[in-house]
Amino acid sequence: MSEAAVMLAFAMHLFAQGARKVSIHPDGEHGKRFEIQAWLITHGFSWHEGWGTTSYAGRYLNGDRVLEVHVKPGQGDVVAMIGDRAIIAECKGGIVNTRHAGQVSRLRKGLHEATGQLLARSGQGEVNIAVVPSTATTRDLATRMAPRTNGAGIAIALVSATGSVEYCGSDPFSAILSP
Repeated sequence: MSEAAVMLAFAMHLFAQGARKVSIHPDGEHGKRFEIQAWLITHGFSWHEGWGTTSYAGRYLNGDRVLEVHVKPGQGDVVAMIGDRAIIAECKGGIVNTRHAGQVSRLRKGLHEATGQLLARSGQGEVNIAVVPSTATTRDLATRMAPRTNGAGIAIALVSATGSVEYCGSDPFSAILSP
C-alpha cells in the first residue's frame, strides 16, 4: 500500500466518523506513485477547484463531503475536524504481502516514524493518530506499542488493503462521538 493509498483510506474513515471536510497533504513522490485524482473520481468525488502547479492538488466534492489535496509539508498527512476536535494523522505506507526482511523492517520503521512525528507536535487539543498498513508485523508491533502511545495521546490505526481501519489500543473516536 502506498502512503497516498493509506492517506486516502484514512480520509474516508474520517468521513465515516463524522468529518465533513478532510485535507490530505501528500508530497510530490506520493502523487507520482499513486493516481490520487483518479482514485478520488472513481470513489465518487468530482474535481471542483485546483491550485498550484500539481495536477491533483485541489478541492474535490462528493455530496456534502469536501476533500482537499494540498502539497504542503508539516501540516500532518491527514487533517480534519470532528466536532470541536482537530484530528491529525501521520501515515506511512509499505509492501503488505512480503516476508522480505528489508520490507518488513520498513513497515516497522514506518510505525516508529509516524508515532515519532506525532510526539514532536504540541498535541494540545488534537487527536493524534499514527496510521500504517495492516500486516502481521505492524499488528504485533502496534499491540506492543499501544499502551505507551495511548498514554502519550497517540492512537495507532491499521489500514487493510480493502481500506477498513482498526485501532490497536483505544479507539480515539469513542470519547469524541459518545454523548
